[in-house]
Amino acid sequence: MASDPLLARAVPALPSVDLKAHAADLFNIDAALTEEERAIRDTIRQFVDEKLIPVMGDCYVEGRFPDELIPELAELGVLGANLPEEYGCAGLSSVAYGLIMQELERGDSGIRSFASVQGALVMYPIFAFGSEEQKRHYLPKLAKAEYIGCFGLTEPDFGSNPSGMITRARQQADGSWILNGAKMWITNGSKAHVAVVWAKTGDSTDDSSIRGFIVPTDTPGFQARDQKGKLSLRASDTSELVLSDVHLPADAILPHSNGLKSPLMCLTQARYGISWGVLGAAMACLEEAVSYSKSRVMFDKPIGGFQIQQVRLADMFTELVKGQLVSLHLGRLKDAGNFTPVQVSLAKRNNCDIATNIARETRRLLGANGILAEYSAMRHMANLESVYTYEGTHDVHSLILGQALTGLSAFK
Repeated sequence: MASDPLLARAVPALPSVDLKAHAADLFNIDAALTEEERAIRDTIRQFVDEKLIPVMGDCYVEGRFPDELIPELAELGVLGANLPEEYGCAGLSSVAYGLIMQELERGDSGIRSFASVQGALVMYPIFAFGSEEQKRHYLPKLAKAEYIGCFGLTEPDFGSNPSGMITRARQQADGSWILNGAKMWITNGSKAHVAVVWAKTGDSTDDSSIRGFIVPTDTPGFQARDQKGKLSLRASDTSELVLSDVHLPADAILPHSNGLKSPLMCLTQARYGISWGVLGAAMACLEEAVSYSKSRVMFDKPIGGFQIQQVRLADMFTELVKGQLVSLHLGRLKDAGNFTPVQVSLAKRNNCDIATNIARETRRLLGANGILAEYSAMRHMANLESVYTYEGTHDVHSLILGQALTGLSAFK
């Protein structure tokens, strides 16, 4: 049956098309990257092509994270890649880090989420707000994936409004702490060895009392419960954290954390990486769309030869290039120390939106075949719906930009 020409037309095999290089050449974005940045991107690209993409369809269907690839991710230096070498990290530029996130999400959003949480939401707060002892103990182990980390900010009733959190940390007479509360939608939660948990240490209305704590997950009273029934990010580990009288030593607190601005600084780092990452998912979809359009025959010619599909591809490509330029410029600003959270909001909002649209248009171009796991469009489309929401929803970032433009807050 495999030789039947009708069957071959119904489910065409995708030829190898290096749209990644082709797309970069079309607008010459590669010329804006340094030789080192291109080399780093190409190294991660090869890993994704050879190790990640071949297994991601099955991982998504089975609902499992490819744990077997974690040691190689660590060996490649992608965990906390933009943090200093003195703590066992790669010390890369923000642009190089962004390109890593792009390539990982070209494989799957769940893989980029794993690396993003480990680096931007666990390692970064320890680096930015931790003591020297905490940094030297935890960061090298997290960079090598000897420890896996998770970040506990979002709660069941407080997502877009983290200041309303009800998790509490009470200090005892001997300086130790007792934590009680719950956190929701926590990436890496059930595989983590350590959690960075945010809690109020004072009055329930006092945002300034929010502090970060390093919580070993084997501490009595700490539980991670897998989130069941996900239709998105199925190859990602998502959990609810429950803290019931979790006793921590005095030095578990991140001593330089101070109020809501501290976890928001972490989210800014993560959102920056997301702005790059979603472009990788968009690249994978566009590559698949172009390849399919050249091999899928309808009315006796490839569908890529019809005007409607060429317009669809042109629109997708144009939006991808615009997103690449936004993130590249933002990365250069970040490396120069001149970027702002508002700029990050614009990039996260814009790039998640265009990537979601590109994935949807690719699924449509593929027709019925677009719902099959052997193609990536439907998987990326479902994943991107989550990325569109997490680390600040599309609407919240709209209000951040609106406030920056008008000087008027629409949050209260």
